Amino acid sequence: MEKYVPVVVIKELSETDKILTALKASGINCAEITFRTACAAEAIAYACKAYPNMSIGAGTVINAEQCRQALEAGAQFIVSPGLSIAVAQVCKEHNVPYYPGCVTPTEIMQALELGITTVKFFPANIYGGLKALKALSAPFPQVKFIPTGGVDRSNIDEFLAFDKVEAVGGSFFVKEALEKMEVSQ
Repeated sequence: MEKYVPVVVIKELSETDKILTALKASGINCAEITFRTACAAEAIAYACKAYPNMSIGAGTVINAEQCRQALEAGAQFIVSPGLSIAVAQVCKEHNVPYYPGCVTPTEIMQALELGITTVKFFPANIYGGLKALKALSAPFPQVKFIPTGGVDRSNIDEFLAFDKVEAVGGSFFVKEALEKMEVSQ
């Protein structure tokens, strides 16, 4: 997994090239395309074909049906805001990584029972940020985290310096990449 996981919301399929080109120009070769829009599956399918060197996943996947659609579109990983046993089972059947949102010891224990050792920590800023991750890492030393929500340039280095952080996620990567691209044109 890449260290940076941009949370990408594509409202219209035509935005896909602009966003992914900007991310690649910023040295980011990963995109979590959210399942919050009508064209999400189509955008994932297009991104997988047009950007084969990028790791394209589906985010905000909240049920098995969305998960199946994302996998049929070619998603290489699945991310959820919470933990869904049904989504975990579909991902396991297809041998695709699943990063469920887990912020409590109970949720982390459920993820571990499903064989999941890397979880999304969302929203990180609301659930205690780095301090919480350090506290949760004591009883769960085998778990890695992907904090998202409230991660930005002001705290990204602190998160990445902690060895239990696998990657960081956020929509700010997209905003920065697009701004950088506009400035260079």
